[in-house]
Parts: sequence; C-alpha cells; structure tokens
Amino acid sequence: MLLQEFLEDSARRLPDKVALVRGKHRLTYREIDERANRLAWELKDLGVERQDRVAILLDNSVESVVSLFAILKVDAIFLMLSPTLKANKLAYILNDCQVKILVTHASKGRVVSEAIASAPALQHILWVGPTELIDTLSGTYVKHHVCSVSFGFHPEASCADSAFSLKPATPKAPPTSNIDLDLATIIYTSGSTGDPKGVMLTHLNMVSAATSIIKYLENREDDIIMDVLPLSFDYGLYQVLMAFKFGGTVVLERSFTFPYQVIQKMIQEKVTGFPGVPTIFSILLGLKDLGKFDFSHLRYITNTAAALPPSHIQRLRKAFPHVRLYSMYGLTECKRVSYLPPEELDRRPSSVGRGMPNVEVWIEDESGRRVEPGVVGELVVRGTNVMRGYWGLAEETARALRTGKYPGEVVLHTGDLFRMDEEGFLYFVGRRDDMIKSKGERISPKEIEQCLCALEGVAEAAVIGVPHEILGQAIWAFIRCQDGKVLAEKDVLKHCKLQLEDFMLPERVIFVSSFPKTSTGKIDKRALRTGFESGG
Repeated sequence: MLLQEFLEDSARRLPDKVALVRGKHRLTYREIDERANRLAWELKDLGVERQDRVAILLDNSVESVVSLFAILKVDAIFLMLSPTLKANKLAYILNDCQVKILVTHASKGRVVSEAIASAPALQHILWVGPTELIDTLSGTYVKHHVCSVSFGFHPEASCADSAFSLKPATPKAPPTSNIDLDLATIIYTSGSTGDPKGVMLTHLNMVSAATSIIKYLENREDDIIMDVLPLSFDYGLYQVLMAFKFGGTVVLERSFTFPYQVIQKMIQEKVTGFPGVPTIFSILLGLKDLGKFDFSHLRYITNTAAALPPSHIQRLRKAFPHVRLYSMYGLTECKRVSYLPPEELDRRPSSVGRGMPNVEVWIEDESGRRVEPGVVGELVVRGTNVMRGYWGLAEETARALRTGKYPGEVVLHTGDLFRMDEEGFLYFVGRRDDMIKSKGERISPKEIEQCLCALEGVAEAAVIGVPHEILGQAIWAFIRCQDGKVLAEKDVLKHCKLQLEDFMLPERVIFVSSFPKTSTGKIDKRALRTGFESGG
C-alpha cells in the first residue's frame, strides 16, 4: 500500500464526509483528493519525476495537506519543513537533498530569498498567498533564475475561489510507478555534527507505523482529531495520515498559542482525540476554569515527545475522568516504539509502555548482549517502521542500523538508555550522547554553540540539557567571554533569537571564567554539569 492511498481510498468510500477543518474551511475527502490531483498534474508539468524531492514550507493549512498528497501522487518525496526555519538551515536542507521544488507562503519571502541564493538545484517555487504579494515576489526571484508559479487561496476566500484549479478538474491522478519500498518522505532532525540529518522513510515504514498506532488507539470513522502540532513534527503529520486512513476528521490548528480558542473549537467540532506534548498539557492544566468546559465527546488523549510527569498524569485524569490517556515513546527514525495502555497508568505511571503492535523491542549492553530486567542499556527496535537510513550519511546510518539476528535484516539502535521490568514495560533513563530533547524536538548542542561563538565577545561556549519536568530537558548555555569583553544575558538571547528556531533558545545563560577540559583539550561537559550542580 502507498501513503496516498489513505486519501484515495477514503475519497472512494466516504466522498462527502468532511475530512479536514481549518478555520472556516471544511473540505470533504473528494474535495481534497480533487485538489491534490490538480496540483499533481501541475507538478508533473513542472518536470517532477519519480523520487524527486519537493519541500513544503507552510504553516498548518489546507495547502500543506493538499501539497503533501499531490507530491506523493507523482511518485516524489515530500519534505514537510518547519515554518520557523531560518535561512541558513533552509539553504542547507535544500542543498543536502537537492530539492527541486519549494512550496511556500508569500509571507516567508525574506527567508526564502536568503536561502535560495545558495541553492542552485532548486528549479521552481510554488507560492501561496495574496496575488499582489506573489506578483511582487515573482519579480524578485527572476534574479535567482527560479520559475515562480502561484497557487493557493487567500485565508479569507471561500474554497470555491481556490486557485488550486490551475488545471481543469480531473477525476484521476497521474499514473504512478512507486512501490512501498520507495521513499515517501525525508524528515530532517538535528545531527550530532550540528547540521540537520534527513531521516529517510519509505511508504512501507509509514503505512506500517500508522496501522499499528491506529490499532492500539482503536481509532474509528467517527473519530475527530484536534491537531495543534506542526505538520513538520512527525507527531502532528501522522494525525492527518492516520485519520485519512481510517476515514476520520482532522481539525487543524496552527498552534496551541490561544488555548481558549482551541478549546472552543474542540467543543464546537465535538473532538474525540487530542494529541499533545507536556508543554501543551501544562498550559491546559494551568487554566483555572478548565472544569467549566464540556469535554463529554473527548475519548482519548495521547502524549509523546517527553514523558508526562506523574503529577500531570494524575491531574489530567482528574480533569478528564472519562478519557483514556496514552503515554507513548518514539523517535523520528521509526515514528513510534511503545505505548502504555491506560489501564496500566496507576501501576506504572513513569513507564512508556511496551512495544506497539508489529514492533519488537529489547535492551542491549555496550557489547551487544541483551540485558536482564532492571538493567540499564540501549533500546533496540525491530520492525517494518524502522527507517531506511540517513540521507547521504553512510557512517551515521551504519551506527544506527545494524545487522539483526535474522538473515538480511537490520535493527535500529536508538541511542536512548532504558530499563525494562519483568513484564516487558519500558522506563526511559537518559540519552547515550549529549543530544538534547526539549519541547518534543531533538536539538544538537553543537548548532547552538556555533551560534553563540559567532557572537562578538564570546571566547568559548558549551550547551547542555538538564532535566525539566515539562520540557523534558531545558537548554543551559555556558559562556566564557573574551578578555576585556562583557556580555549580558539579554545580549546573548537577542543574538540567538535572530539565528535559531524558538525551540532551540537557551532557558539559562551562565557566564564562567573557565571551562573544565579533557586531556585532549575539549570542554568536559560531564564535569561541567557535575560541577555546576554541586555548586562548583
């Protein structure tokens, strides 16, 4: 099965059912499929071929959903990029996997302009937004030899006015050649070198993961899912993919910035499923009048990215006594690993559960031997949901994907430290490397350090993650200033805000007179963390 068949099958079975709600727009499965077909033909005319890369740089929107399915319909690979990307990282990604076409909004013109100046492989930009602004941008991008094509609709326009009708209405998509072993997407995450690395996922990987998650959540056609998570985050993306597979409805919001608006929408649309992360649930639980709202239609809540503190679990269960709460663990390289059945919350509130359907997990020591229950080691994952590898990074792929027990297979070494109890339930302990996981994102300390060291007056910098009840880990930045230079925390944060995405900004900035060093002259982060926590 191919990923676009989630949409196509539901469009055949449930053509007039509302599939997507975004603001005032309500689109049926038939309408989304028709728009995706039209855009697919447009992509075909622009020269998109099998396994070409097409990037989407949009906020959560109807256009982003239609675009990803259109890209799949022409056998291409979609990249759902964070709408908060800065120009340097966007340029890196465009070059790294040789993106052929970029779909973006006119409001991102400045960032795109800076990025494409050093992205020679990019051939076309498909603009979304007001026509007058697109016309202005089109003149600008002629300088970069990029063909600009506008499509989309204004936020205030009706769906009938949609300019997705660039092509005449057609009931059929272009013919396809892909099989489920072909790549469907590349998801970029932070790498240990400081540059993002592209996780390659096949149709089989994603169909397998979606099928397993749907099974344990017991999703059904009458489920209505509130999705406030960015589609560039695989947790947010899969809400759309899974709902389209089982024929449900997605209520898509841009964020949880305005919680009362989201709650009103949940009540209005009779939402049954609400996926979130600890920061969202912390905001939700902080609302003093939460109890006055009618959540009687809500059937389940899911959490991943970072473990929910047991105290938050108790408060959520008290606030939503009729709702099933799922604590889960996963990573981009295989989407989801485990889930804790709601009935186990009282007995194991700190566990992330057991392997989900069609996934096998175990824990190994540094010698590659399986450990006994209660012993800490690295989590290993076996399943058809395990990625193909990292784009263009053979060595990193070889470290993560290693030969399995059975002929011809590979298994995923997660780099995360866990312990397992006698009944097979998993407990997260920590990370093997110094990668930081904060606000649901994997963050490279090196990338932040490089940014800090680019600030005038900084001699050395080190970044570490420290445990945080809500964020998973908080980012702490340590700085040694150049002799005679003085910086304030506000100077550092202002610089970081200009260079880094919001989730990468340090929670604390600490100035030091010297750093502990290893025998090779490197900053000893372990000693730094130990010394600071002990008051040294």
